[in-house]
Amino acid sequence: MNLRRLWAIMIKELRQLRRDCVTLAMIMGMPVLQLMLFGYAINLNLRHLPAAVVDQAQTSGSRAAVQDLLASGVIELRASAQSPQQLIDLLRQGRISVGIAVPPDFERRRMDGRESIQVMVDGSDNVVQAAAVQLAQYPLNQPDNFHAQTEQPISVVSFYNPERRSPVNIVPGLVGVILTMTMVLFTAVAIVRETERGNLELLITTPVSRTELMIGKVLPYAAIGLVQTSVVLLLGVWLFRVPIRGGLWDVYMASSLLILANLSLGLLISTRAKSQFQAMQMTFFVFLPSILLSGFMFPFDGMPRPAQWIAELLPLTHFMRLIRGIMLRGADMTDLLPDSLALAAFIVIMLTLAIRLFHKRLD
Repeated sequence: MNLRRLWAIMIKELRQLRRDCVTLAMIMGMPVLQLMLFGYAINLNLRHLPAAVVDQAQTSGSRAAVQDLLASGVIELRASAQSPQQLIDLLRQGRISVGIAVPPDFERRRMDGRESIQVMVDGSDNVVQAAAVQLAQYPLNQPDNFHAQTEQPISVVSFYNPERRSPVNIVPGLVGVILTMTMVLFTAVAIVRETERGNLELLITTPVSRTELMIGKVLPYAAIGLVQTSVVLLLGVWLFRVPIRGGLWDVYMASSLLILANLSLGLLISTRAKSQFQAMQMTFFVFLPSILLSGFMFPFDGMPRPAQWIAELLPLTHFMRLIRGIMLRGADMTDLLPDSLALAAFIVIMLTLAIRLFHKRLD
């Protein structure tokens, strides 16, 4: 072995790496990205869960009890309701995670030592459900003439997943994770593959426009994405008994929005990447934050505000709310309209950018 030749090869490799901006960004950016995500954005101790309160007693004691629960920091008032049924509607729409109902006979129940406050929780997220149980154990001030006492004056009612089965929470999210991983990757290498194989040189000599080329590449993969959705749903229902409480049409509509959003993002990556390897690297940069910030693995409400703002830019975040709302809470697309519109806007923006940045030439 000649050390001089070995040194020359090492210098050549380092110089080539310096010219490869994407790989250099992976080397420097990935440790920073993971450190920021796991150290700053990921938080398993849920605080400030969106909640609503219905106080039918309207006494000084009931108001004090509600204030005690709010002082715990676990919940935060985000919506208003006038009846327990409205709390259930807000839970179904995904606008709140916790609903607190104080009955009209609150004072009598409290004096008799019976359960006096009911906490309704969105059980489609097991972490939120565990936080609600923690809230139910929060001590409340009792009146001076209070004698009888139950173990806990607050009862927790879990909707949508009372058994707390993990597959019920995980399988709907897996639809989005699988579609994100495959759809972005498939189209991220689409244009680059055409260039490397020489097919792009043939395509640019045809009268096919940029828009026709881009949309023509998206639609076949959209059909593949719907097939993947069907496979995951069938296995989820058959093997894990995951319910589909909402309409099947709504499930496929939400999946179609995510598929098109991911394909549009993949096309945008494809117009910027110089090789298939670079395209896969750039895809990984999108995939990792999507998994960690979307609410699939870690609770969205536990993240700090800046991390939530970043998560709102990711299509998987909105799909998680859609698919869990439809499959587990029985909501429909109109109940979850903000997230549907967010995905539609993402599709339009990404596809427009991809078409504008793609040029029918080889240089």
